[in-house]
Amino acid sequence: MVQTPVRTLTLEEFLQQPETKPASEYIDGQTIQKPMPKAAHSGIQAGLIKVIDPALIPSKTGRAFPELRCTFGDRSIVPDVTVFPWAKVPRDEKGKLADELFTAPDWMIEILSPGQSQTKVVKKIMYALTNGTQLAWLIDPAEECVFSYMPDLRTVLYESSDAQLPVPGFATDFQLTVGELVGWLGCN
Repeated sequence: MVQTPVRTLTLEEFLQQPETKPASEYIDGQTIQKPMPKAAHSGIQAGLIKVIDPALIPSKTGRAFPELRCTFGDRSIVPDVTVFPWAKVPRDEKGKLADELFTAPDWMIEILSPGQSQTKVVKKIMYALTNGTQLAWLIDPAEECVFSYMPDLRTVLYESSDAQLPVPGFATDFQLTVGELVGWLGCN
């Protein structure tokens, strides 16, 4: 049997492709479509945006974005939530939010979906950390815990309900415990 070689795209070719739903990412020369979010994933993602923005926008210290494409190095990824310091919020020449972003997020948050490879998500986080990301969270809704990753690649597990989650220096106006985050999994 003769196999047809799979044509890989360059990053530039990938960026010219139409967007997919769910989003596709460009990692190690391959196009990889993210899994469709489930209820727990969506609930946590919505909860994060609802609490981060009110803590950071009034003081103009930062802003959160769901599913924002970040292209940097030789990759183009779409973290579940990205948070930027106010001065680095992507803007166009008119001061409006820019459509394209060519930098690593300062704070990246990934929410593990059922069946998603934790190893692949961690590799994406590690790549971002070595390219300028200050802090990354990996939230595991099934295990009700949060892994926090630092630029020195140190990892800390937070699973106690009263554990205060770390934030980057620009976001100290924002505080969240594991218990508050896990509370979004309920239907109260």
